[in-house]
Amino acid sequence: MKPIDFVDLKSQYAALRDTIGARMQAVLDHGQYIMGPEVGELESRLAELTGARHCITVASGTEALLISLMALDIQPGDEVITTPFSFIATAEVIVLCGARPVFVDIEADTCNIDAGAIEAKIGPRTRAIMPVALYGQPADMDEINAVAARHGLPVIEDAAQSFGARYRDRWSGNLSTVGCTSFFPSKPLGCYGDGGAILTSDDNLAQAMREIRVHGQSRRYVHTRVGVGGRMDTLQCAVVLGKLERFEWEIGQRIDVAARYDELLADMPADATILANRPDRTNVRAQYTVSVPQRDKVQAALKSAGVPTAVHYPVPMHRQPAYGNLCCPECCPVSDAMAARVMSLPMSADLDTATQERVVNALMSALRTL
Repeated sequence: MKPIDFVDLKSQYAALRDTIGARMQAVLDHGQYIMGPEVGELESRLAELTGARHCITVASGTEALLISLMALDIQPGDEVITTPFSFIATAEVIVLCGARPVFVDIEADTCNIDAGAIEAKIGPRTRAIMPVALYGQPADMDEINAVAARHGLPVIEDAAQSFGARYRDRWSGNLSTVGCTSFFPSKPLGCYGDGGAILTSDDNLAQAMREIRVHGQSRRYVHTRVGVGGRMDTLQCAVVLGKLERFEWEIGQRIDVAARYDELLADMPADATILANRPDRTNVRAQYTVSVPQRDKVQAALKSAGVPTAVHYPVPMHRQPAYGNLCCPECCPVSDAMAARVMSLPMSADLDTATQERVVNALMSALRTL
């Protein structure tokens, strides 16, 4: 029986082999591996796609968040409000700036930050709000932006998992002061290594970000601010440019695959649920995630059936050894509960119906034996 890929990058590459090959060969021919013409081309394409005035490509999604915080002048002792239910980079970059992450719990049905709980956590040291668009779906950005506006705070949208999604007719990545995305290979739009981008319509922030990503240079060997080595390689920009050729199709396919999952899983036992998708936004399904009881047993059964799964994320940030001292251990009970239940199923634009049915049959069989 054919093995199932959790993320099928091989089929994607097969469909784009000639396009990606030509793009990469052009870089090998001109030899401008750092800040070559493909960097500017990708930035222009992504700015046009999202409607943002500026796009700044960077070395990774983590660097995108870090450079954004640096451009906003986040300092030691400052506080940044964020979610505890995300990849560790979200909190990591805040701490690297010397600031303190303040965790706001999540919604149980989406696992996104609970926008209604943010304002109560704003204090005199709060300098920014950083919501994360988890599993491919933007958070309640209008509500978050309204809270931020009342307190004069910038908002950094972590759109690493939702790039390509729409929220009330606007693109994820261009929903607030700053939007950040990642081109990690498994993301909805990925490269073949590390890469990322920052989107903003603030001219001053964009200029600061461009300088910060090249060690704080305003011009060659003139360093006007503290920076990092945060450039995205030209070859990786070429890969993303190649993948943009069918990105719109892939988004549509991901939405269709998720709808098929929803239909096939409609009769799950009551103690297992599909995460909610809000009607005023699209979900590009970076992961297709369900909530199940006795997850370890379910995962073991699926593994025996040849179905790979993953958990995003088993240990929320307020429970991590390096970050647990930043808040009360019991501050985020919904995050704790969902961390024990979430499980992601294979998801790709190229996931065929037969394979999807095999995944669902294995899951339903495992749930019936609990």
